Amino acid sequence: MTIHEDAVERYFAAWNAATPEDLAKAVAAAFTEDGTYTDPLCDVRGHDGIAAAIGGAHAQFPGFAFQPTGTPDAHHDLVRFTWDLVSTADGSAPAAGFDVITLAEDGRISRVTGFLDRLPGA
Repeated sequence: MTIHEDAVERYFAAWNAATPEDLAKAVAAAFTEDGTYTDPLCDVRGHDGIAAAIGGAHAQFPGFAFQPTGTPDAHHDLVRFTWDLVSTADGSAPAAGFDVITLAEDGRISRVTGFLDRLPGA
């Protein structure tokens, strides 16, 4: 596994963490302490801010999981990839997007810039 693939795997582990304890551990493993996450709906910094953003998505979409689609594309310290938000009950996917992550020297994510391609009701 490449450093890029590993970072994407840890990213999805954070977004799909089931408990607050697992979420805190997964965010710390995936993101630098001062990491940022920005998409059209939020702009947060640090482990607590990122965990809160992820927790908000879980509250809004209970019973859903983020799944990668396609193959990540990477060069240098950048990775871009697409994802769907999929219902674990019926497989529907009301939201989709793509993210670009920047890696720190230790392989953790220092920055995420997210784009939303499909939202419910949009």
